[in-house]
Amino acid sequence: MTTTLATRVAALCEAGRLAGPGPFAETVLGHLDVVLLEGPSTVAIADGLSLAYAHPAVTRVGPIGTSGEDAALRVSGTLPRVPYGATSTVLVLTEGPGGPVLFPVDPAGATAVPGTNLAGEPRDTLQLHDYAVAADDVRPLTPAELAEAGLRAALARAALIAGAAERCVELTVRHTTTRVQFGRPLSHFQAVKQEEARLIEESALVRAAVDAAARELSPVGVAAAKAQASASVAEIARIAHQLHGAIGFTQLSELRFATTRLWSWRDEDGDESYWTALLGRAALAADDVWALLAV
Repeated sequence: MTTTLATRVAALCEAGRLAGPGPFAETVLGHLDVVLLEGPSTVAIADGLSLAYAHPAVTRVGPIGTSGEDAALRVSGTLPRVPYGATSTVLVLTEGPGGPVLFPVDPAGATAVPGTNLAGEPRDTLQLHDYAVAADDVRPLTPAELAEAGLRAALARAALIAGAAERCVELTVRHTTTRVQFGRPLSHFQAVKQEEARLIEESALVRAAVDAAARELSPVGVAAAKAQASASVAEIARIAHQLHGAIGFTQLSELRFATTRLWSWRDEDGDESYWTALLGRAALAADDVWALLAV
């Protein structure tokens, strides 16, 4: 049975809510629905790599290296901050010498520099030095497929943010309901109620944008979802931590698992500035802005 985009996005929202460890954004949406390799795998959409044909074709037309005897490649460059990149086969999507391509990279053949994001999730940098990719491992892509992979990555990250935001709401409401000050629960104070309402509002706004984008994958829908998700992170984390007080910053606090992921995911796969700029360009190029907003 084929799962729908909306079903996968809902699963990602739940993964974000539970702060589960793993490359969910890279695998649940299965960028381009590619069949992932056996064993652990992750995805990197890369630019700035140097790719050349391993066996350049001899031709009288065009400079040497513009075509190859086969699809085999030699790759050099850096794959920065790849989720679980040092321990997983990395499916790289990038521009090749003859157009967009997808190929696997075994981290054992690269120089891996371990790293993490603020939440402690692995974000490893892989340095490739004349890395050999066999012809059978190279899959050509169309420009549309490469663009779609970027949209899926951003939507997946926005869905994780939506789930983590909902977790912030759950934990904050639970804390203000059970924490008693001056003889009554915190939630009975008007100022606390107002902040909780703003927190719920921001979380609902993110989820609504993500659910709308999940109905049909489109540049405008995904841009709106990721821009809203990233932009709401600051307010969601601020209110949640303010209402929790100092305990929310401790290592044992459940809130920390949600907010550190929010702060990390905000910038991954494009921050709000990147996606709002895309929305602005789309609006300027549209013949009917109102029709664009209805997408």
